[in-house]
Amino acid sequence: MCNDSSDISFGAVFGIVMMVFLTIGGGMIGCPVYNVWLAQKAGEAELAKADQNKQIAVAQARAKAESAKYEAEAEITRAAGVAKANEIIGASLRGNEAYLRYLWINGLENNKNAVIYVPTETNLPLLEASRRLPSGDGK
Repeated sequence: MCNDSSDISFGAVFGIVMMVFLTIGGGMIGCPVYNVWLAQKAGEAELAKADQNKQIAVAQARAKAESAKYEAEAEITRAAGVAKANEIIGASLRGNEAYLRYLWINGLENNKNAVIYVPTETNLPLLEASRRLPSGDGK
């Protein structure tokens, strides 16, 4: 019986040693394959992220272009409105010399401290040489 027990213990030890060698051997074969697979998956993830970033950039550029188009249309509409208003105002002021004189007089009354330059016959304004009189202290 002693012989059977040594066979069992030898077989058990042999089995454990074989399991260790198989595990190490499997790791030596499996690790490089796993690393290649892992690198491939990481590359696919980076490619997907780059594609998504590209799509985001394209969408933002399209949004900016569309926004610029609408802003230009709004500016054209505003300019057309200003032009129409100017046309209406210009047409209403043609031949209304009395109304324009009234507006000018009203402006003069509201700006009492304003300096008004009246052009001469050569279209040059009168200078203000006599406006400020020298003070009595010689300055």
